[in-house]
Amino acid sequence: MLMRTDPFRELDRFAQQVFGNANPGTWSKPAAMPMDAYRAGDEFVVCFDLPGVTPDAIELDIERNVLTVKAERRPLPHGDDVQMQVSERPLGVFSRQLFLGDTLDADHVSADYEAGVLTLRIPIAEKAKPRRIEIGGAQSDRKQIQG
Repeated sequence: MLMRTDPFRELDRFAQQVFGNANPGTWSKPAAMPMDAYRAGDEFVVCFDLPGVTPDAIELDIERNVLTVKAERRPLPHGDDVQMQVSERPLGVFSRQLFLGDTLDADHVSADYEAGVLTLRIPIAEKAKPRRIEIGGAQSDRKQIQG
């Protein structure tokens, strides 16, 4: 029901973890963001880790069943009297794209952002839900053949 768009994205993410991310993501070449996806009842839930990102720095778009999430982690504001002691969280632009299958209702996606996690809820389309089919019985007004 959900498909990843770039099979090499996971290799890039692994390489960034092993070798470090010297280059922050840019709008033309964004860095990957980790996510989890699971089905809960009649909906898919997708959670993206975006700690330190403000809600106004997140873009969420769906076009032709392609869900695109982009976010920008900006530097903390600081003045002349502030000296950064440790800066380990990567800054820059992060992005992720997912193909939404025909069995998902892309018109009714909801999004919440809390505690650094963007949570999307994507309902299962009505046409994809299991349904029972009634079976009719034989007609009771059969005519008997008389011989």
